[in-house]
Amino acid sequence: MSTPSKVPGAGHSWRRVFAVASVLIIVMLVGLLVSLALSPAPGAHLIRRVFQNNDRQIIEILQTHEPDDVTSFLNEPYRVDDPDALLDVHIPDSAIESGEALPTVVWTHGGAWVAGSKDEWAPYYMVLASQGHTVVGIRYSLGPEQIYPTALHQLNDALVYIQENAGRFHIDPGNIVLAGDSAGAQITSQYATIATSPEFANEVGVVSSLSPEHLKGVILYCGIYDFVPYFNGTGLIGWGSRVSIWAYTGNRARTFDRNPALAQMSTIDHVTAEFPPAFISGGNGDPLTPTQSKPLAAKLEGLGVDVTTLFFPDDHEPPQPHEFQFNLDTPEAQQALDESVNFLEQVFGER
Repeated sequence: MSTPSKVPGAGHSWRRVFAVASVLIIVMLVGLLVSLALSPAPGAHLIRRVFQNNDRQIIEILQTHEPDDVTSFLNEPYRVDDPDALLDVHIPDSAIESGEALPTVVWTHGGAWVAGSKDEWAPYYMVLASQGHTVVGIRYSLGPEQIYPTALHQLNDALVYIQENAGRFHIDPGNIVLAGDSAGAQITSQYATIATSPEFANEVGVVSSLSPEHLKGVILYCGIYDFVPYFNGTGLIGWGSRVSIWAYTGNRARTFDRNPALAQMSTIDHVTAEFPPAFISGGNGDPLTPTQSKPLAAKLEGLGVDVTTLFFPDDHEPPQPHEFQFNLDTPEAQQALDESVNFLEQVFGER
């Protein structure tokens, strides 16, 4: 019987391959760590990918609720020489048939200022439009490709565009509600403060194109309004928060006071009694609700602003997560939609 023989040098070959592979892996890891340390881009793109994966199922659910009685104008350029500056307008067919100009909701999407798109949430905007209002979805520049306060200027220009094209889009320019979710709620709340506080507008350097008397209200879901607790978060969420802030503001400061943009973005410190009527909501399973949404609601109520809230008891089951309002298969999201529509009817004087 023959006995197996060893191939000369085989063990050494495998060890060499393993050593080379190990070195390559170490080099790649070092390169990744260096990239993360020098630029927010790798972290921001990772966050963007996480958002895309997490949102996919909710988007598919929303698509099953898409109404068939809404006409949409898609990807309207609202700013010269700005490829990011596009908006969609969703109009009930009844208004197109009658020629009626409708009170209008302008929605700024969320995504930690580095992710998300108006296209993903278009079915929700269409559902809202089917309730009897024109709804505009705004695309704006994300970080780190563009930095603060670019998005505020873009929202400002978008409002100019829809007012100039009000007839074509069946928009009543004297009846506007600004809305947003998550980071979009922060942008919306900050812009509403700019529109109603000349002192703050001067500080930020944005002259509102929307007069206070035309801004009838705001709808704010799951937003960030106080950057002290947001910036100082811990664990993976805290890391993601600081990376998204770095990407959006262009400032990698490791302490809150070294990033002046954060003080401006903390709406809770700048709102006045002139802030428009507000609908504010967040899920009981969303860590932003007790640290952001509820404190803003309390601050506005203390100023005498008309505030409508939708908050669930802490022990509500199942716990409602961040952006719970988009999952229209749940009774909680349906309740949020109904209460948002009720709020719109009240501020627009439709009831």
